[in-house]
Parts: sequence; C-alpha cells; structure tokens
Amino acid sequence: MALAAQPQEVAGVAPATSGRRVARVLLRDKGAVLSGAYLALIVLMAICAPLISAIVGHGPNDFDTAAVNTDLGGVPYGALGGISAEHPLGVEPTNGRDILVRIAYGARVSLLIALAATALTTLLGVVLGMLAGFYQGWADQVISRVMDFLMAFPALIFMIAILSALPQGNRPVLLIVVISVFGWPYLARVVRGQTMSLVNREFVEAARASGASTSALVFKEILPNLRSSLIVMTTLAVPGYVGTEAGLSFLGVGVTPPTPSWGQMIAGAVGWYAVDPMYFAIPGTFLFLLVLSLTVLGDRLRAAFDSGEAS
Repeated sequence: MALAAQPQEVAGVAPATSGRRVARVLLRDKGAVLSGAYLALIVLMAICAPLISAIVGHGPNDFDTAAVNTDLGGVPYGALGGISAEHPLGVEPTNGRDILVRIAYGARVSLLIALAATALTTLLGVVLGMLAGFYQGWADQVISRVMDFLMAFPALIFMIAILSALPQGNRPVLLIVVISVFGWPYLARVVRGQTMSLVNREFVEAARASGASTSALVFKEILPNLRSSLIVMTTLAVPGYVGTEAGLSFLGVGVTPPTPSWGQMIAGAVGWYAVDPMYFAIPGTFLFLLVLSLTVLGDRLRAAFDSGEAS
C-alpha cells in the first residue's frame, strides 16, 4: 500500500487543489467577488422571503387593487411601474401584486429546482460514468448507448413535450426529474473518459495488486482525482438549469400559478412592454444577473483550478 498511499505523485497527477488557495485566487478576482456577492444576495432574499413579505406587508399572491388604475386597464399608479415606499420594486399590472415579494419567492423556486437538478444530475452522471469507465466491456456499451440516445434528442423540445403531457401534480419535482434525465449524460461522458484514463494508472494498479477492494479503488483512488472536474462542471451546470427552469415556466409548462416564478413573471410581462416596461425589466434583470453571476463564478473557479497558483 506504500505506493497507493500517494496516488497523485506516482501517477504524475497534480496534488489535489487546496481549497484555501482556490479561495485566495477567487478573492483577488473582481468578477468572482461581484458574482459571489450577487449570488449571496439572491440566496439571502430566497431564505428571507417570508420576512421580506412581512416587512412589505403583502404576500406573493396578495392583490392590491389600490396600486393599479382599473380605469386604464390595470396600469400601476405612479412612475416606473408603481415603485413606492409600499412597493419598493413596483407592482404587477391588473392585480397589484408586489414584485419584490414575488421575486424573493421566485428565487426560492429557481434555486431549489436548479440545485436539486444539479445534485441529481451529478449523482447519476458520476455513478453511471464511473461504472462505464471502470468496468468497461458490456457495462460501458449499455451506458454509452443510453447516453448517445438521450444526447441525440433536442432536449428543450422534448422537455416541453413531456411536461405538457404530464399531469400538473408537484410541478417543481417533475421539472427536477425531467431536467435531470436529459442532463446527466453530459457529465457522465466526461466522468467516463477521465475514469478510463485513471483506471490503468500505476497508483490504481498498485492498489489493486495490494488487494484493495473495488470500493476502495473507486472511492480512495479514482474519485478524489475527479474532484476538481466535478466541482467545476456542477458549478457551471447550475446557471444552465436556472435558465432552463425560467424558459419552461415562460412557455407555460414549468412552474404554474400561483407559485411565483421569474420565467412566469417575464411571460406575464409580454403584453405590457410598451405600457409598463419595468414589469419585464425588473425580473428579467434579476434572472440575467443570476445566470451571469453563476456562469462567471463557475468560469473563474475553473480558471483557479487550472492555474499554476492553485495547483
């Protein structure tokens, strides 16, 4: 086991990246810091959504007809979509629901679906990818053909078709399952390739020759060497799933009313672009900045892992 105790050095693989070094690299990057700060703000809003609702004095589905002009078809009173001390980000036309409160509750939905889908996708991708790469043979053939089959579909179109055909039920759970079914092959393919490159390395052969079990080979020798790639890929997957959830909700097959959703809010703003552009601009800006922040943070994280300073 003496050889297996230091797998990275024997195999010529770089030692595991230090979390502290990665953190130092990210803290020196203004883009990463700004992205992290905005992401922290959104997470805080999602956690404190009930508190925000209590402070504002309106629930996510409370109508405030006094905030809209019914004589003009429900246009919000005041400038910039009804922004006021009572409604800091304005109100929705026709019904007067508070936009800030609905954005806070919508952040809960977006983050919950994106993080849960990422977790399920990562679990499926890692397990199936490692099975294919470690055992190879018929296991690799079966899993690879399933991956090819799923990756051949235009995912968004089939997500729309499947969600349209399914009963309403628990819509967030359905979204998580459908997104994960079409998402795991991309991660599994990378994990499979890296596992195949590691399984015949000297440190794995040394551990196998010393009598290590299959679980020891997988969890102590191979999986630690996939850590940095998995962290980066899962980080970059989250913004994609945030955008997917918003897009499906925008098209009417995602989160359904009365549950707040940013995509749902943007869809509702389509007919109000000219009259009340803030109704579209505010949730659209929140969504754009969230996806941008997650993407930038994932990209900077990848650069930190790849840089010589963080290696």
